[in-house]
Amino acid sequence: MKEKSMTSVGILLPHDYRLLSVAAILDVLEAANNIQKATENEKAFNIGLYQIAEPGQQIADSFHGYPVAKIDQENLIDLILIPSFSTNDMKQTIGKNMAYIPWLHQQFRQGAEIGTFCTGAFLLAASGLLNGKVATTHVDACSAFSTSFPDVILRGDKTVTQDGRLFTSGGSTSSFHLLLHLVQKYCGRDVAVKIAKIFAIDMDRHNQSYFSTFQPSRDHNDNIVAMVQQKIEANYQEAETIEELIKDIPSSRRNVLRRFKQITGIPPIEYLQQIRIEAAKKLLEQTNQHMGEVIFSSGYNDPKAFRRIFRKIVGMTPTAYREKFQSN
Repeated sequence: MKEKSMTSVGILLPHDYRLLSVAAILDVLEAANNIQKATENEKAFNIGLYQIAEPGQQIADSFHGYPVAKIDQENLIDLILIPSFSTNDMKQTIGKNMAYIPWLHQQFRQGAEIGTFCTGAFLLAASGLLNGKVATTHVDACSAFSTSFPDVILRGDKTVTQDGRLFTSGGSTSSFHLLLHLVQKYCGRDVAVKIAKIFAIDMDRHNQSYFSTFQPSRDHNDNIVAMVQQKIEANYQEAETIEELIKDIPSSRRNVLRRFKQITGIPPIEYLQQIRIEAAKKLLEQTNQHMGEVIFSSGYNDPKAFRRIFRKIVGMTPTAYREKFQSN
């Protein structure tokens, strides 16, 4: 743990930021300030917000009572936090925020730590600072992330990652786990425990896989890949091998496999497993079918193989998943 002294925190306000993400960051850090001030008569964090100064535009002087500064101003920040994005077009959003990247490099060279929340990891990855580093992001954004940034070591099942001075969190409530991690680093475990109680955060959750919903990529114009996707999704219960599914595709096996992985980010066999496990999850959530029926209806004949693959993809056993998420 660092020696307790005022830590300068810079929270970015990029284009398309998610307000809820910024609010969560401010709320937790301010709570930590209040706790430490009550015991040590000194705040833990000096909080400021930073924004690109657009040509011909003035940035606001403050954001809900917190000062806002231009990123082109001379400043040295200990901890930079990048909130998640609210966007359906991440490529466009990152393009609008490219002006932050030189500044992030400058701050990192000067010793700053950088943390990202949920899809905020996309901006840090676009800077290249995450290349060869471990990271996570929202579970449902993992496929797009790994396709866009193959040099990043993505651990999509993780709630929080730290690699040197770079931190990332998974989606939504995983942001609170990164905030807890940072509070403990800068303020100590006692303050972190108090924060966990205030915000009802489970301190021991390290996995986010079971919140994932497999969402196959459809945003492409490759007819061959689309044909394979359709065949897998229509025949996942009966198909025994990928070769059986692609035998009528008008292309060589090698070409099909290469194009499929290039477009979707995963090989056809993994796509088939994801489709089957997603079907099993729905049955576990929405029905009272016996486990044997769930296994068979999902396309598996071997219960041991089903449980092994389910646990690998989801992060818990089928029985535990049903207990956690069954709706009836």
